[in-house]
Amino acid sequence: MREAPRPEVAVEVRELTRRFGDFTAVDRLTLEVRRGEVFGFLGPNGAGKTTAIKMLTGLLRPSSGDGWVAGHDLGRELDAIRRRIGYMSQLFSLYPDLTVAENIALFAGLYGVTGPRLAERRAWVLRMAGLEGRERRLTAELPLGWKQRLALGCAVLHQPPILFLDEPTSGVDPISRRRFWDLIHEMAGAGTTVVVSTHYMEEAEYCERVGVMSRGRLVALDTPAGLRRGLGRPLYEVETDDVLGAIESLRATVGVVDAALYGRRLHVTLAGDGPHGAASIRRTLEAAGRRVSRVERITPSLEDAIVALVRAHEG
Repeated sequence: MREAPRPEVAVEVRELTRRFGDFTAVDRLTLEVRRGEVFGFLGPNGAGKTTAIKMLTGLLRPSSGDGWVAGHDLGRELDAIRRRIGYMSQLFSLYPDLTVAENIALFAGLYGVTGPRLAERRAWVLRMAGLEGRERRLTAELPLGWKQRLALGCAVLHQPPILFLDEPTSGVDPISRRRFWDLIHEMAGAGTTVVVSTHYMEEAEYCERVGVMSRGRLVALDTPAGLRRGLGRPLYEVETDDVLGAIESLRATVGVVDAALYGRRLHVTLAGDGPHGAASIRRTLEAAGRRVSRVERITPSLEDAIVALVRAHEG
């Protein structure tokens, strides 16, 4: 085991584990995040994403394993790590009974940002968050999208080289969510490493690489395109008059790996890549008394790939 990671690596963990009594929340997590990368932890609620983020930011002590963040040892140099990172939780880490200006001043004090640099960074936060002229408003009164951007600004007041985001867009409307990701990519383009946890499939597409977690384990690690290619089985989209009944019929059919509801349609994964996949699906459903209007082979989405990975891991 090395004493420190390579210079081009921003985060490195080996066999990182966190237990709560008999429950293992994160089980032997091993990965590297490159400097300047936008890296995402993706998985269902309870998969271990937040626990992993909290260990990497020093908020939770690992039960076992090793790790380095910004070149500092997770087990021995937590103060140094905290000075080199920004952290934003899904609750936005703001004080609702303080004004916008008071929240900025509080975080500036915590991060040691003073003098001319404080004036410069304060102006940047207000401009980035769209809060110029609203410095005296109570944070509790702000719309959710403004709170989100203010929290982001407070988290990076000290211009940390690594930013951790834990479910940062939970409950935020799609337009605010997209604007937020535009800001994240601006920061990454300027050299900031971003580690984000999310359960939104579309947000994983914004990441350069994604680590898929399920029941505390890292079950896949690849680019979004690589994860889609990795599904490796033919996928069909089916339109029928009884989607719930069709799911039951298909799941009981030999050669069908999975059948899942996607809006008003079904996505059906077959075990083999035979030439008559669409015809066999249609025959199965019509034999069960279902009327089928369309069966078409499609390119797997990232959601299809993630759902398949998680279901395979969870059995």
